[in-house]
Amino acid sequence: MQTKEHVNNHQLVDYDVVLDAKFGKKGTASRIEAEEKALAFYTGTVIADARKQVRITQTELAERIGADKAYISRVESGKIEPKVSTFYRIMNAMGMNIQLSMSI
Repeated sequence: MQTKEHVNNHQLVDYDVVLDAKFGKKGTASRIEAEEKALAFYTGTVIADARKQVRITQTELAERIGADKAYISRVESGKIEPKVSTFYRIMNAMGMNIQLSMSI
């Protein structure tokens, strides 16, 4: 017997409507704040995954960029978002390169 949570009714969901209901319309202060928090979380996840891939600790990474472990922890948890220059320093400290591309 399937519970309601396990039923797949194959309905399409307009996630803009979901996001609007939860965080407000695009451009509103509450929506902008939610998007910034999401980007900080994503950035922290990218850094944490990269750090684990190269098998170094938060302390080692912090030492390589001249910061403390608490800073790296806050970045990885999405509590703060590093400046772009610091993001580059973090990635370079792990031997990784950042590549940007433009499509016009």
